[in-house]
Amino acid sequence: MIWVALACFALVFIGVPIAFALGLGGTLGLLIFGIPLPVVITRFFGGVDSFVFLAMPFYILAAEIMNRSGITDRLIRLTALLTGRLSGGTAYTNVGTSILFAGISGAAIADASALGRFFMQVMPKEGYSRPYSAAVTAASSIIGPIIPPSGLAIIMAAVTGLSIVDLFVAGIIPGLMLGGACVLVIFLKSLGGGLPNSRITVERGQIVPLLIEGLLVASLPVVIVWGMVTGAFTATEGGGIAVFVAAILGLFILRTMRLADLWDALVVSARMTAAIYLLVASAAVLSYALNLLGIGALVSSFAPYFEGSPTLFLFGIMLLMLVLGMFIDIGAALIIFVPLVMPTVIALGIDPIQAALVVMLTLALGLITPPFGVVLFILMKIGQVRMGALIAAIAPFVLAELAVIVLLVLFPALTTWLPNLLN
Repeated sequence: MIWVALACFALVFIGVPIAFALGLGGTLGLLIFGIPLPVVITRFFGGVDSFVFLAMPFYILAAEIMNRSGITDRLIRLTALLTGRLSGGTAYTNVGTSILFAGISGAAIADASALGRFFMQVMPKEGYSRPYSAAVTAASSIIGPIIPPSGLAIIMAAVTGLSIVDLFVAGIIPGLMLGGACVLVIFLKSLGGGLPNSRITVERGQIVPLLIEGLLVASLPVVIVWGMVTGAFTATEGGGIAVFVAAILGLFILRTMRLADLWDALVVSARMTAAIYLLVASAAVLSYALNLLGIGALVSSFAPYFEGSPTLFLFGIMLLMLVLGMFIDIGAALIIFVPLVMPTVIALGIDPIQAALVVMLTLALGLITPPFGVVLFILMKIGQVRMGALIAAIAPFVLAELAVIVLLVLFPALTTWLPNLLN
């Protein structure tokens, strides 16, 4: 088991793409166990042989179409209507836009890339430091994988068998809490005039059209979740509806997209989907190998130590996922390790929805923590910011969002109330 883990880390260290490193490490584990190579192919394709995964390309495509339709600019100006007059208004606008954008993108990297290009130009001109501008953008970007529709929730549903509808709904309150944590950090810094006023302006004649367009965009995730909750359509069908509505908005209502843009969106989405599926399939091979080598039994052996202390076990999972999120791709960490800990979660009487959201938020936090936080690298490149300065600026946000995860561990109702209410 140790040799398999070392092989994976060594391959990643020398520059082998993560998907290939996981697949080769898993193959090594199967060979050690004496499993014939054809089993590798079976497990590879079995890793993505799930109906739930059919939803992912639709949501990726819908987000890509929205991005190419000029939606980002409209969401920014819509949020600026509410926050622009406050001290630190553009920082609040950044967070508010991330919350709205999360209902479109479902991914932190898409959020950081799309919003980072705008805010890393505007905020420094208003008087914000470049590291602080990048920190606000990075910290609010991890709302994307939590608020529905969430690509991370789709993977979680596939590997655990949990209801994707329940996971979507359960992410609403934690996602808003992450946004609230960012707002609180900004508010504390703005006390005493510590942050400049916003210069993002909206002309009076643009307010009504902007509100109408903003409501059209914001209603899309609401319609998707409502349809799945009521049983009107499945998550996959909801993704197809999202693509159709996004295309209609971009081509005919907003008229900001051409057919050529739609084709480009299809090409980019196909590449993104293929990359994710390759990662999922490779991680499935490694997960199978680790199970055969006894890691599942090893994890289960710790369960008696937590009898009567399920909260302590959840804190242990939180710390484990926090460390894993710093070094391993978020999707791969979820696929490999969640199936190992979920049986113990159920044995200890912990609600699996609560555990799933704790894992999702903690892994998402790994995207903005050193040494390998992907979102940090994106904002460093976009904003021309040094790692040390960005880490110092983002530290208060990381602590505030970590406090949100602690609250989810201590108060299960924050994750289970909405799903229970709707079931």
